[in-house]
This record gives sequence, C-alpha cells and structure tokens, in this order.
Amino acid sequence: FPTDRTTEIGQLISSYLGREKDLEDHTIHLLFSANRWEHVPMMKEKLHQGVTVVVDRYAFSGVAFTSAKGNFCLDWCKQPDVGLPKPDLILFLQLSPEEAAERGNFGHERYETSSFQEKVLQSFHCLMEDKSLNWKTVNASKSIEDLHREIKSIAEETMQEVQNKPLGELWK
Repeated sequence: FPTDRTTEIGQLISSYLGREKDLEDHTIHLLFSANRWEHVPMMKEKLHQGVTVVVDRYAFSGVAFTSAKGNFCLDWCKQPDVGLPKPDLILFLQLSPEEAAERGNFGHERYETSSFQEKVLQSFHCLMEDKSLNWKTVNASKSIEDLHREIKSIAEETMQEVQNKPLGELWK
C-alpha cells in the first residue's frame, strides 16, 4: 500500500506533491497520517487473515520528510501515527542522492531535490536508532534481480520469525 491517491485525502496529497496546490506544512503532515489511518481497518483485516502486508514508505517516511523541513521535531512528527500497526520489518533501501537523481522521474515532485534528500536521510538515521523496531538497511544500487533476491530472503526470514507473534502498535 503506497499513499492512496484515490481517496479525497489522497487526491489532496497528490495535488500537493505535484505542485498544483500549496498546503501548510503541519496540514500536509497530518493529511499523510490520515491517509495511513484510512487503511488501518483493511490492513488489520488482512493481517488477521494471515496475509502479509507490504507498505511503501509508511509512517517513517512521513516523519523523516516533515522533520527535515527544519521547524519540526521528530516527536511532534511521530504523534499522529502513534498506534498504527507496528511493522515486523522496516527495509531502508539505501541509494546515494546522486544515484537516485539518475533514475527516472527524479525531481518532478516536491521534495525531490538533493539538498532536501540529505536532510531526510539524517532524519531516517535518527529514526533507525529506535531499537524497538526491526530496521534492515539494503544497498539499493545493485541490480533489480539481486535486490529482489535479497529483499525476498529478508522478508521470508522475518515472516518465519513473527508468524505467531501478536500485532503490535507503533511507538506505544
């Protein structure tokens, strides 16, 4: 589940990211969180059915991006997402800003500048210090096939480890 741009909230987010609409920084942060909360009932239903749920970005990205703006602390940024389903695994795909810029479409959306991405990376490193979360860093500069193989292996190992564990809540 990436950010769902089909809901009313998602459409607002999409127009903001595409630079069609300006929104105050607190407002857009809370909208991203609200978009995640929209999915919680369906995520919990899938998880209770035994379905593995993969989420693109999730709360950590929102916290990292907003806190990189400079006038926000990590704790404030985390608050709207307290209580979301806690992931069993968080994969951080590490890629230098230079390599990211070489890939398609970089720079089309708001926040896709190298200087801002450096600040986001610093925020991610702060988030990774939380030892109650299972962070794994993966080198994303390798081939798609090698990257897929590594992610699949880490995911399968994690699924074995957590199959009988109850669903936790984020930052509680």
